[in-house]
Amino acid sequence: MVRTQKPLRLMAAGLVLSAVSVLLGPAQATVPAPEQEMSVIQAMIDAAADGDTITVPAGVYRGHLVLERPLVLDGHQGVTLNAGGEGTVVVIRTNGAQLRGFTLTHSGGDHNKEDAGVQVRGNNNIIKDNRIEDCLFGIDLQQSYNNIIRRNYIASKDYELGMRGDGIRLWYSDDNVLEDNTLRNSRDFVLWYSKRNRVSGTDSEGGRYGMHFMFSEDNLVENNRFYGNSVGISAMYDSGDVVRGNQIGHSVGATGTCISMKEASSITIENNDIVYCAAGIVLDVSPFQPDTENFIRDNRIAFNDTAIAFMNDWHSNTFTNNTFTGNMTDVAIYGGGTAARNEWDGNRWDSYEGFDRNNDGIGDTPHRVYNYAGRVWMEEPKTRFFKGTPLLEVLDFLDRLAPFSEPEVMLEDRKPQIHTGEAKP
Repeated sequence: MVRTQKPLRLMAAGLVLSAVSVLLGPAQATVPAPEQEMSVIQAMIDAAADGDTITVPAGVYRGHLVLERPLVLDGHQGVTLNAGGEGTVVVIRTNGAQLRGFTLTHSGGDHNKEDAGVQVRGNNNIIKDNRIEDCLFGIDLQQSYNNIIRRNYIASKDYELGMRGDGIRLWYSDDNVLEDNTLRNSRDFVLWYSKRNRVSGTDSEGGRYGMHFMFSEDNLVENNRFYGNSVGISAMYDSGDVVRGNQIGHSVGATGTCISMKEASSITIENNDIVYCAAGIVLDVSPFQPDTENFIRDNRIAFNDTAIAFMNDWHSNTFTNNTFTGNMTDVAIYGGGTAARNEWDGNRWDSYEGFDRNNDGIGDTPHRVYNYAGRVWMEEPKTRFFKGTPLLEVLDFLDRLAPFSEPEVMLEDRKPQIHTGEAKP
């Protein structure tokens, strides 16, 4: 009986499989759609009327596509447009068109021609729910206004970081909405000479600049995630931008900065999580325009090497209600000077050593940050490489224990809030 048990079971299993085969019929093999030329889609575009929706049959189409009329092109997540390693995959040269649900891949690699997944040269267009891979630039807008760029996944070519194209780039393009896009291993997300754009819901990793403004104005950057880029957000020669509610972290290395401002004026930085960077916020001649002020408020600035770094003795920045915790250095001024010409009011400092005897939530004595003579890494740029090493840390400890000379007050927060708990990593 023991010898026949296994064959009997196999026979029974065979009968079951036969019954299932009879009921369901033979298995259907999935045959991929044959590759076609992009001219097939171009013919559909040429035959359509303005405003029509063209649902492209599933498959791979090779070549390049130019959309010059207000149509809706729908790839329904089953269409791949492959440029074959040359030129731009899709050029939109019209107003009021839509491109949605496509995979765009294998653009050229020519920076001079700005080879991209999508080039936009028009207004009121919608580019959404596309996957752009192995393209030098992702989505490139030039002199284009009131477009919507939404829920696209963008990855550049596998080049060295500086040789990749930008995931999203705007040049002289105003009033666009860019939301819920994912960028992986591209170079920058950059706005040049562009105004009043709204950037939200971005998830950016592995790039150089998570968000980079150049000569732009009044842009809103809200509720984005910039992690693992060389620089999280950079504003250069900008004015009027609002940076709010973002998660910015893990920018490390020689240029590892969460937020950088160079000659940037009237900037508001509020309610951001700024963590685990070489420098939390770096200010270089900012604000630049006369009679302007930058506002840094309600941010958590935690676990950075340096929380706030001034590249020079500058003025007119207001720091209020920020939480400084777990940073190796709270404030640094490179090249000498103080941060006293800025306003510091009502921040939380984990290094505060005072008390709150009347329980009003405000420290009884001001919080002061001192500059000790032994901190040579602030005075001599070449010594910053050694910051954090045992030698300089011992020197810093001895200088605070028994100062070589009278320490200079770098800043004073007259109403420090009592730090009520440890920040979560």
